[in-house]
Amino acid sequence: MNRIIVCGISGSGKTTLARRLAARLGLPRHELDALHHGPGWVKRPEFEADVDEFSRGERWVTEDQYHRFLGDLLWQRADTAVWLDLPRRTVMWRVVRRSLGRAITRRELWNGNREDWSSWLEPDHPIRWAWTHHQRRRTQTADLVTRHPEVTVIRLRTARAAKRWLGGLPPKA
Repeated sequence: MNRIIVCGISGSGKTTLARRLAARLGLPRHELDALHHGPGWVKRPEFEADVDEFSRGERWVTEDQYHRFLGDLLWQRADTAVWLDLPRRTVMWRVVRRSLGRAITRRELWNGNREDWSSWLEPDHPIRWAWTHHQRRRTQTADLVTRHPEVTVIRLRTARAAKRWLGGLPPKA
């Protein structure tokens, strides 16, 4: 496991697991949201080039998202996909809790951006996105698995399974 993508819908824990995997295995981590969002939530023009550059490397971990811009690039370069295929109820609890915390604390996310209450009404807000796209994202990931048989897929269906799997990995040398 040297080039890892962590898959799942918003709120499934992709970023958290990617961060923990990077620490556990000593891999560089590249957060796609940080690369994608410029000030004012505008897509950074360098996004695709930045992803292309790091994903040419021999070792990395990142989240599997932004397919409309990246296509299958990360799947073509990954050797492992960790699929957080969690139930909708788990995902919704997590994404609501996360958005509440972000809206209350107003902490900076990426490049000066902050989540606020008014964004909850937008169709692409993570809460609404997770609810309306849960099954679609599952189907899309299953399709990617089929199209990329060279990628080793670890499908984790519960938060407990993810924690147990991560804990069973050997620490970095």
